[in-house]
Amino acid sequence: MNIFLSTMRLPFSLVPVVQRSLPLVIATLLGLAAPALQAQSGSSLSNSLGLPNVTGGYVGPVLGNNGNTGSTGSGLGSSYGGTGVGSSTYGTQGGSMGMPATQSPQVPQQALDPRLQGRPGGLRTLQASPNQRPGLSANGQPWLPEAVPYVPGEFEQYVQRLAMPVPVRRLGAELMQPDLSAADPLPVVPADYLVVPGDELAITVWGSVDVDTRVQVDRSGRITLPRAGSVMVAGTRYSELPALLNRQLGKVFRNFNLNVSLGQLRGMRVYLTGFVARPGSYVVGALSTVSSALIQAGGPTAAGSFRRIELRRRGQAPVAFDLYDLLVSGDRRADQVLQPDDVVHVLPVGPQVALLGSVNQPAVVELKPGETLESALKMVGGLSSVADVNRLSIEPLDDRSGARVFDVPLADAARRPLGRGDVITVHSAIDPRQPTVRQNKRVVIEGEVLRPGVYVLPAASSLADLINQAGGFTANAYVFGAQFTRETVRQAQLLNYDRVLRDLEVDITRASSTQRIATNDEVKAQEARADAAARLVEKMRNLQPDGRLVLQLPADAGSLPPMQLEDGDRLYVPARPTSVGVFGSVFNTGNFVFDGSHSIGDYLKMAGGPTRGADKEAAFVLRANGSVVSNLQGSGWFNNGPLASMPALPGDTVFVPEEMNKTTLLQDAKDWTQILYQLGLGLAGLRSATN
Repeated sequence: MNIFLSTMRLPFSLVPVVQRSLPLVIATLLGLAAPALQAQSGSSLSNSLGLPNVTGGYVGPVLGNNGNTGSTGSGLGSSYGGTGVGSSTYGTQGGSMGMPATQSPQVPQQALDPRLQGRPGGLRTLQASPNQRPGLSANGQPWLPEAVPYVPGEFEQYVQRLAMPVPVRRLGAELMQPDLSAADPLPVVPADYLVVPGDELAITVWGSVDVDTRVQVDRSGRITLPRAGSVMVAGTRYSELPALLNRQLGKVFRNFNLNVSLGQLRGMRVYLTGFVARPGSYVVGALSTVSSALIQAGGPTAAGSFRRIELRRRGQAPVAFDLYDLLVSGDRRADQVLQPDDVVHVLPVGPQVALLGSVNQPAVVELKPGETLESALKMVGGLSSVADVNRLSIEPLDDRSGARVFDVPLADAARRPLGRGDVITVHSAIDPRQPTVRQNKRVVIEGEVLRPGVYVLPAASSLADLINQAGGFTANAYVFGAQFTRETVRQAQLLNYDRVLRDLEVDITRASSTQRIATNDEVKAQEARADAAARLVEKMRNLQPDGRLVLQLPADAGSLPPMQLEDGDRLYVPARPTSVGVFGSVFNTGNFVFDGSHSIGDYLKMAGGPTRGADKEAAFVLRANGSVVSNLQGSGWFNNGPLASMPALPGDTVFVPEEMNKTTLLQDAKDWTQILYQLGLGLAGLRSATN
């Protein structure tokens, strides 16, 4: 810098000013020329100008010449104005000249694949900065890896489509998802743990001497004890530490007690490579194992093997590790403790098969050479309690020219070798519907029988057999009103009921859209009718068929018809009713005592008779057995119809509906006036035309 100024012929009084401002000017020029300078060596240029050099590995604040915050970035930078080359965050200008801070042009960067971000050279480095402690973030909190969602492979997606809606995943995929919210536990140090440089020992001595200290094993493997000198502890087992330190301190002290424990364990760097979700270098604890490192890295991908994992250690042959030993058997003997610079390598996935149906855990499993269907069933926990051992379906992927699926008994297929892509389905013994003539009948009987309950009857059983099993009817049973429901009938009624509702909605929409409207009153009337129809359809949707079968019985019946039973049938025998109900458009709705001497017309008179707005021709009676008798089945007015003189039965319900299309005398007169008026106009026009 001084040589550069000496070449310039400036007045002596301006030299200090130029000395203070020239670095700022040069730094500003460097910032403006950032794109061109990135391809050059920034450090050599800065050194030749006498400027501070910021290397690309440093990320942090740079102070200006007055102590203000300068730039934060990587690459070539300056401490004199908050400028820099590369991606930077510019702070306040540190110069004393009062010039505004200068920002360098942003250099566009190519977007990276999200799966590769943070992986320099294809490996993920988890240590953020040289000053950061291993395994900790910049604020001192434990570092947690970001969650990587599991992406199923092509075979898993194919199996998932076959097994819908039951979710089927690869065996062990749930174990490989790290719990990001859980804190790092403090592991129990095993007795055979070997002390290594970097470990911290907590030593407490009491008695003739009091010592409470924490010492760290140095690089040579030694620790220093007060007045006892240096002790070699590296390579010593944790269980042998107390005896070793007792001997060393016993050379100097007498009558003392000693306790030693491990404090902060050293971190070590290991490498996860191959088909793993987050390959890279990891800083793990001293007691980490192969499985814990795999879980931290997200586990094998869909293309990675759960059964062919190798622990590669310098100078030793690779050690094989099978995750299924841990997943299926809970065996961790092969799950070795890692050492510094170990490599955990996940090999490509082997042959996979799928086990679906009545197994304890439907899953996609990976096989080793020589493993059979029996081995695969053990991996998924075996058969469920309702599995049909006599029928097992195998769909081989390789047999594309022949029959894709064939059924075999489990005993014949247990030792059958499996091929890649085979799909094995274990059928249930209770799901398939057997022919009706071969089904046992599981039926329910309730009400006025001696032994109501659930019965399982042989295939050819009838209603009479069910009554015999239940001990017969009680003395108060009303056989005529027996309610017999059947599941197959209910399903058919439900389909027909939905079809009727859909047709009704279509008819209402068609009628409202094709009707001709001339006045505003008709528009309002049509809107009101449409709203009422929509409410009616909605209420009808809330009603569900019950599957009742009407038994054609006489009123004094004492037995049921000889009808065959079906699985799921239900029979309810009520007690003999003592009343007759009258409802609808009558003056006094309610139930009236049945005495056997009155007709339907008499009970209607007891209710006050139909109101003025009642539709007497549409009155009907609902019998206790589910049948309906309507007044429209006869001719004439109500008093002359079939319901007037029909004898009433116990449990009858008489209903008189309201007349829907009612008009007033004024409305009728208005309509007739308009008709006569239009007729007169027509006649007058016809007469004038003829004259």
